[in-house]
Amino acid sequence: MQLKVKQEKMLIAGQWIAAEQTFDVYDPQDNRLIAKVPLATENDMLMAIEKAEEAYLSTKPWPTHERMAVLQRVASYIEENKERYAETIALEGSKTIHEARMEVKRAIQTIQISAEEARRINGETINFDQSESGENRVGYYYRFPLGVIGAITPFNDPLNLVAHKVGPAIASGNAIIVKPASDTPLSALLLAEAFTQSGLPAGMLSVVTGSGRDVGDVLVTHPSITMITFTGGVDVGKKIAHKAGIKKIGMELGSNSPVIVLKDADVEKAVTSCVSGAFTAAGQNCIGVQRIYVEKEVYHQFLELYKQRTSELQLGDKLDPLTDVGPMINEREAKRVEAWVNQAVEEGAKIQMGGKRERAFYYPTILTDVPIHAVIAQEEIFGPVVLVYSVEDVYQAIAQSNAVDYGLQAGIFTKDLENAFLTIQKLEVGGIMVNDSSDYRIDAMPFGGVKQSGLGREGIKSSIEAMTEQKVVSFKLS
Repeated sequence: MQLKVKQEKMLIAGQWIAAEQTFDVYDPQDNRLIAKVPLATENDMLMAIEKAEEAYLSTKPWPTHERMAVLQRVASYIEENKERYAETIALEGSKTIHEARMEVKRAIQTIQISAEEARRINGETINFDQSESGENRVGYYYRFPLGVIGAITPFNDPLNLVAHKVGPAIASGNAIIVKPASDTPLSALLLAEAFTQSGLPAGMLSVVTGSGRDVGDVLVTHPSITMITFTGGVDVGKKIAHKAGIKKIGMELGSNSPVIVLKDADVEKAVTSCVSGAFTAAGQNCIGVQRIYVEKEVYHQFLELYKQRTSELQLGDKLDPLTDVGPMINEREAKRVEAWVNQAVEEGAKIQMGGKRERAFYYPTILTDVPIHAVIAQEEIFGPVVLVYSVEDVYQAIAQSNAVDYGLQAGIFTKDLENAFLTIQKLEVGGIMVNDSSDYRIDAMPFGGVKQSGLGREGIKSSIEAMTEQKVVSFKLS
């Protein structure tokens, strides 16, 4: 596909606005410049917040059927332009064209589910007469929107993770301001285009591009912002929580997802699932498989088959439909992963496959004998590297799975219901996939973790609950 440098504008209160200064967006595959994007100022963000508050107050209360209609038109618009959306995701990020098309499909579903959930934002009748003082009272509670939501989104799912914040916000009647990742702002701007083409009231959505230091702090600290929803790293999440003050916060942070493979498992299915789970999107997946604990009786069988299947992955051009693994988001991140692998090897780990870097490409890598104290074993790799361990039994697997500061999702492969339920009860995670790898997710399910993996839950219904509050109404009768 012929590349030309796009001159992008950002969306503020229904207007597409340029800026005096811009920043460059590169294709990580070959470092070609693909777009120049507005570098927003503090004043730009202040304008977005002011106009969002005005739009929210002027549309309040915003009828449910109108919200649903806007979201349905957005889904249709993306469907009609899905290849353009997929190519944009692939060009600015790490995903292959096949992975990008899957993300577009998921984003359409996310918006469609948001439209459906808008009709289910219900309250409940309260039985006041359960108390003596309530015998002459009737009432209920209902949910109302918070106001203006601030969203900060990551690079690894540049369309769907933005849709996961915008869809529920609009479904519940809130205004929302998005600060997308500077590596991948183009997909968020395309989502904004879909909303402007679908009749969204001006000001209910702004996408403000630029530096987190320049505009992110304004978004986080402004008193008119009633909630911050953030997906990203733990260190940034801690800073946001410290700065935000008394407002709602939802965070999906880091992970270090384990998968347990017991001796009674279907090893071939476990291998197939864990290869995909570890190396999809070049491993830059918050629920990607990072550690695999295999019961000793099937460890060697699993490892050899895992190496064989990994060797069949095609590394290369993201836009080639035959490519399985593209580059990481930039060369800096690839060098970080390379350094972590080299450090683990110095501490005793063995490279079973991979361990090579070419520019932003890092080859799918399998490590064994990794010391549990190594950085790569304790932190989120966010790259195409997986650690494989032999364990004595399910109890050791559970103990080692829990021995990190993260707990987003996990997987277990077994035919034994007792062991399945044991791991369900004992693993310290927000979700466990039985006979599947840790990276399984549908967009309707509650999604989030424990420990340093975040606060609250995403998924459309869960996000709508977080983006609304309950108001109790009581009638005293004579």
